[in-house]
Amino acid sequence: MSARDPAALVPGQSAGITSATAAAAPAPAPAPVPTASTEPAPTPGVAVGPCALAGEWCWLETLAGAARAPSELAPDAPWLPAPVPGTVAAAMRAAGRWDDSAPPPLHRHDYWYRVRFAGSGARTLRCNGLATLAEVWLNGVLVLTTRHMFAAHQVAVQLSGDNTLHLCFRALHPWLRTQRGQVRWKPRMIVPPTLRAVRTTLLGHMPGWCPPVHAVGPWRGIELLDPASADPLHGVRAEASTRLDGTDGIIALALHFPGPAPAQARWLAAHGDSEVWGSLARTSEHVLAGTLRVPHARLWWPHTHGEPALYRVEARLGTQALHCAQVGFRTVAEDRDGEPCAFALRVNGERIFCRGACVSSLDLPGLADSDEAVGHWLRLARDAGMNMVRVSGVTCYPGEAFYRGCDALGLLVWQDFMFANFDYGADPQASRGLMDDAAREVGQWLQSTRAHPAIAVLCGGSEAEQQAAMLGTPRGDWRQPLFDELIPGLVARHRADVVYVRNSPSEGAWPFQPDTGVTHYYGVGAYQRPLADARLASVRFASECLAFANVPCARTLREHGLTQPLHDPRWKARVPRDAGAAWDFEDIRDFYLRALYQVDPPRLRYEHPARYLALSRAVVAELMAEVFSEWRRVGSTCAGGLVWQLQDLLPGAGWGIVDACGRPKSPWHALRTVWQPLQVLLTDEGLNGLHVHVINETAQPRTVRLALRCLRDGEAVAAQAQQVLRLPPRASCRIAAAAMLDQFFDFTYAYRFGPPAHDVVLATLHADDDSAGTPLSQAVYLPDRSAAALAAPELHGSVECAQGQWWLSVGTRRFARWVHIEDHAFLPEQDWFHLGPGETRRIRLMHESGPAAAAGAIPSGEIYAINADRPASYDAPGA
Repeated sequence: MSARDPAALVPGQSAGITSATAAAAPAPAPAPVPTASTEPAPTPGVAVGPCALAGEWCWLETLAGAARAPSELAPDAPWLPAPVPGTVAAAMRAAGRWDDSAPPPLHRHDYWYRVRFAGSGARTLRCNGLATLAEVWLNGVLVLTTRHMFAAHQVAVQLSGDNTLHLCFRALHPWLRTQRGQVRWKPRMIVPPTLRAVRTTLLGHMPGWCPPVHAVGPWRGIELLDPASADPLHGVRAEASTRLDGTDGIIALALHFPGPAPAQARWLAAHGDSEVWGSLARTSEHVLAGTLRVPHARLWWPHTHGEPALYRVEARLGTQALHCAQVGFRTVAEDRDGEPCAFALRVNGERIFCRGACVSSLDLPGLADSDEAVGHWLRLARDAGMNMVRVSGVTCYPGEAFYRGCDALGLLVWQDFMFANFDYGADPQASRGLMDDAAREVGQWLQSTRAHPAIAVLCGGSEAEQQAAMLGTPRGDWRQPLFDELIPGLVARHRADVVYVRNSPSEGAWPFQPDTGVTHYYGVGAYQRPLADARLASVRFASECLAFANVPCARTLREHGLTQPLHDPRWKARVPRDAGAAWDFEDIRDFYLRALYQVDPPRLRYEHPARYLALSRAVVAELMAEVFSEWRRVGSTCAGGLVWQLQDLLPGAGWGIVDACGRPKSPWHALRTVWQPLQVLLTDEGLNGLHVHVINETAQPRTVRLALRCLRDGEAVAAQAQQVLRLPPRASCRIAAAAMLDQFFDFTYAYRFGPPAHDVVLATLHADDDSAGTPLSQAVYLPDRSAAALAAPELHGSVECAQGQWWLSVGTRRFARWVHIEDHAFLPEQDWFHLGPGETRRIRLMHESGPAAAAGAIPSGEIYAINADRPASYDAPGA
């Protein structure tokens, strides 16, 4: 997140599963919690054999400190069913007791979980994530306490036939009131600031943009390991890693068993029909390990640059197959390009322009770790043309499903560790407890995620250096041993194949300086700089950028009673703001609405609210498309930009480019047009005219036809030219538009010799053998951006059903600016695009509930453009 106002700064899982000891956690008065003894270190790797504790879980809410032990719970207490793994919020949601618009304050009460199960003898109880002040009681005996949400713990236990396990999650707020300590600065946006004393997510504790949904409960799985199990797959954990040796890939695999490991096993790595076999040998009582060489290994690429090739790793234990991991081979390196102030990434030796968004939470109440919970969001990221997503340090570690999804979809991951904004101490010895907790957390996470090729950047945390600098602390206090020593040492030990960045942002005379290292860029945005600042700032890599109050589609607003952006407190409650600031991000959007479109936003809002919403959607689409066109152009200093954020946490005009219902907003569609691997862009170079930039990021050479048209009144051709380009793989070129004509033409209206000769410039890429088909890419330049600058386009539309799929054809007589579609039953696959005169765009209409629901639905809706005086209606034939 960004810290844009010095007076109002924003703070900047698979829970890992390696060495950990139980951490003492005092419970709220008057119930002191005993301190657990040091327990066995959790086994490294990811669980691949069944071992979840079976039973019917239930939960109970009590007053803080009302019961010191399970024996003090009322025998007639109203226990309710609970999902485990899961959170209290997820349990409340399942019980119909949860309201997204008014979440209850979960940190004021204690919450008990209970499960009964049968079994006798020695076992190992493993808790992969308990949020946050937690106690574990087995048969009335306290066996573990912890104050660390992100660490896994395990304890040796003795079962006694009929067993009862209780988990107690103590109220956090009463405990935090007892925490005091010397700090050099206090972040204003984290409430309460004493959260520094406990390892928990900051989600739910940042008023102004994140709803107060508190993470409480067994958010990751509970396992019961039986070292004497007859099942050879029981409780097995796999730890896999890869490296490249020339053109060959090397896979290292270790299988950890709760009991004695077999003497040996066979294993394989497979890609498609190709298989390579090897042997695993016992290296200790509980471990089988081995390495496998894959000749001429297929490389894993971000999807914009190639195939994200993955190898399936399986072990054969007797007659049973054990799926261990999906791994990929790739290299990731930092590229300074000979400049100390530069920052870029090279993947497999190729320089990558990274673009994407920051992920806040794919399931805020439940923190769910499942393919279903994350799949839709990650597919939206890929379909927008993103090749990177960032998990910010103010959020929470995702689960295995998130990283598996990124691996499969070819999405690079920039992963912050969960440290943000706080003063974590200048002296590691004075902060020994915190450093031990950090070492446990980081080490476990690193060992549990080693198999994932998508993870490319590991970052110490978010905005700690920026916070210190902006709050006026001396320069010598900006850096911290946590980020300079402890975390990079662990990264070098466990994941030397990734790039480490000590903080986001960092480097420069100020840590947040845009022209050096990694920055959070809000020049265009919160700082209300003109669009030219995107170049003037010489941004190197924006790990956050471009936060606006992005208005959702009409359907989302209608469903949630937010159709009028007037004096409705529900509307403003969903608009993000910085703590202590006198403005919010709707004010920022309105600033650009006035500056670019030359309208009066307040008057437009109350006189023509529908027009206000349409222009509000259009202006953020235009801003984001223009900034990324600048950053992707040939000769740009920028090597990447990640939008803040991917998705909203609540329905409304939030930061997300996808709304809380999973529907893309206007900036998602606009960014999709400038994030393509094969791309044409236009940039205004002032007296140098207009430059055309053509980019081919793919591994194949491409022959394309570039057509340039300058239109008068959005229709008549004032000047035109075309050129065939042969683009080598992963190459780009820049063409001066003036060089494509034989006579002078004032493309940007910079010389102003008389009235403008045109009002639109269209650059279009076609496949060389398909100049009349759908464009491969199209870019637009408008000398006059005002909302009233262009003539009405005269839109028209028609729908047809082909092989059970509905299609909408949109056509126009004149240039149509920011065409958008509002269908009463369907969502368009393409939306918020420009359409040239005489062009037709064929768009697939998709039903949110899938093909079965779409079978009885009939398309009907309107087609809009911001230069249209009225929409064009369409209906299905015979409707």
